[in-house]
Amino acid sequence: MGGMPEIAAHIARMPGSGVRHILERALRRPGTIILAVGEPGEIAGDRIRDAAARAWRDGSIRYTPNGGIPALREAIRDKLARENGLVVDLEQVWVTVGATQALHLAMALTLSRGDDVLVPDPGYTTFTMNAHLLQATPVPYPLHPSRAFQPDLDELESLVTPRTRAIVVNTPSNPLGSTFARPTLEAMLALARRHDLWVISDEVYERFTWGEPHVSPALLDADGRVLSVFSMSKTYAMTGARVGWLVTPPGWRQTMLRVQETVVSCVDEPSQRAAVEALSGDQEAVARSAAHYRENLDAATSLLAARGVRHLAPTGAFYLWIDVSHVSAGDVVAWCERFLDEEGVAVAPGSAFGASGEGLIRVCVASDRTELLDGLARIPAPA
Repeated sequence: MGGMPEIAAHIARMPGSGVRHILERALRRPGTIILAVGEPGEIAGDRIRDAAARAWRDGSIRYTPNGGIPALREAIRDKLARENGLVVDLEQVWVTVGATQALHLAMALTLSRGDDVLVPDPGYTTFTMNAHLLQATPVPYPLHPSRAFQPDLDELESLVTPRTRAIVVNTPSNPLGSTFARPTLEAMLALARRHDLWVISDEVYERFTWGEPHVSPALLDADGRVLSVFSMSKTYAMTGARVGWLVTPPGWRQTMLRVQETVVSCVDEPSQRAAVEALSGDQEAVARSAAHYRENLDAATSLLAARGVRHLAPTGAFYLWIDVSHVSAGDVVAWCERFLDEEGVAVAPGSAFGASGEGLIRVCVASDRTELLDGLARIPAPA
């Protein structure tokens, strides 16, 4: 016989990340303007980096409690009360390796093999990838441009079957830059109650809204069905530090101890110390970042409008959802590859975020404004 054994069949069927594919290709091409990945242009402030450096120097690099160091869990609890109106116990807060691990945990805790999970389309690639990894089935619920990318509640309800166990809600949206208003969230929570579904709420871009303030779905939760995912990455320009957290319903301590120990044991202490400093110190850098992103969005949308390039006016996050169907010829991935090779600009193909993203691209505006506008100016305008 001989040869290597085969990996698990469900892993072989698991889709890859269309965004990462473009990024890896771009990194092999020096001088590329990279607008494909959600990377803030700033760097976390000195006091945040110094907190991590002190932990390394002091030798604070041992195991921490599964849920995170007490100082960070307390800082997160205080932040949730102050900014989100959420009053939670410390044992509901579990520090994770970025929001990526928090999302994985939320799905692993609520989905069994063969279950369905409703995911937004267009939506963040990891929602679908996680479901496949867990041998569950991602069922896209469309966010139509004709409805300003708001869910159609009747259509959403029609997708629920006896196999449906959870629904993923992402506001502000990656990749769309759209947000769900409170009445929409209330309707989605009511639907979840009618069908006894878990709600997994991705709130990574909570600090960046352009109009109505962010509403956490857990604020509307009457019966403990919402699991909330947060991150330090975008708010504090700490993408590589890998710190996020999952907020569970009450009473999950013993369950969470087991699953966190199994997956990562704990997050490294230097990164946790940096997160304490970021959450507990002044928030001026966050306000500056938000103003910078908003100014970049305004400049970018003005340029696109002047050139007649169709796009969604964002109400949150730091992305632009841009229509290139006039040049992509039904294969936006191939067009993005050509655009990278010929124009030296990396953008994310919309189809990476769901079937409805065909003919569209996602552009991150969190980088240098000159580079951003240079890259956008190279997108062909409609004839």
